[in-house]
Amino acid sequence: MARFGSRKKSGIRGILLTVIGCAAIVVIFAVAVDALAKGDAVRQEESLETALENDITTCYAMEGSYPESLAYLKENYGLTYDEHEFFVDYQVRGSNIRPVVTIIRKNQDEQE
Repeated sequence: MARFGSRKKSGIRGILLTVIGCAAIVVIFAVAVDALAKGDAVRQEESLETALENDITTCYAMEGSYPESLAYLKENYGLTYDEHEFFVDYQVRGSNIRPVVTIIRKNQDEQE
């Protein structure tokens, strides 16, 4: 009847291993979420850059001149982006010279 006898108690060692295991899982999960958030911000920035380039090119093809402002692209070509996340510097050189566009992520320090 030894198999129905009392079990040995795991004690402090077992509890300590359980706590360490749970802490390791939480750390791995936090690192994975952070990596996904950084990747998402990069994809958003690339998507905004592509949208701007496409809208500028479409405007030039349809109207024969480049858009005079970023607001013009928003109003007439439906450009939308998160203005709290990105700053877009739009510099016009002339109606027949492609504008210089710079995209800056505002919260870059928090995500790195």
